[in-house]
Amino acid sequence: MSRLPALAAAFAPHDRLAGELLPHAFAADDGSHDASHLIRVWKNALRIQSEEGGNTRLLAAAVLLHDCVSVEKNSPRRAAASRLAAEKASEILERLGWSAADITSVAHAVLTHSFSANLPPETLEAQILQDADRLDAIGMVGAARCFYIAGRMNSALYDPLDPLAEARPLDDKAFAIDHFEAKLFRLAKDFQTAAGRRLAVERQERLRGVLAMMLDEI
Repeated sequence: MSRLPALAAAFAPHDRLAGELLPHAFAADDGSHDASHLIRVWKNALRIQSEEGGNTRLLAAAVLLHDCVSVEKNSPRRAAASRLAAEKASEILERLGWSAADITSVAHAVLTHSFSANLPPETLEAQILQDADRLDAIGMVGAARCFYIAGRMNSALYDPLDPLAEARPLDDKAFAIDHFEAKLFRLAKDFQTAAGRRLAVERQERLRGVLAMMLDEI
């Protein structure tokens, strides 16, 4: 039996919308950008929205479609991923009869959520999506996703001679824990909302704890 109704229910009160959009939400078999990622981002988004406000229907659509085009982390086209996803999201919502204004709002949120795209989110929903997605990149889950992606990229866990890159340049394509300093620890300072910034501080402390425990064991 299809898991779609059960997965859609996780996006309540917009489970009907989720049922329409989930079949379009994934472009590749990637365990770091799968249904569980979307559900976590939705929970993060709702937590932020409960304090900051914002339109939950637009936010749900943006969450569900923000990774609808997949480009691997090591691809030269990585910076274009969110633009391609925004274009695809617009086409999907147009077929479903959404208004031009709402499509534009969702597409903007999808376009600007990405760290690689480096574009400023200009609406509250876009700010919430960016914060909610980045929360999933830090903390315990962020560490797990980092190591998962490193496995997909055939990277080593760490440099056995210089784990913290004290005498060499950071290279997060070669060593998983280099990604903590190269990117993940930089995310918390750029959160858009007050609620997101508070949650980011908590998650970043967890991420630093993961790294400290790992260093203690090697």
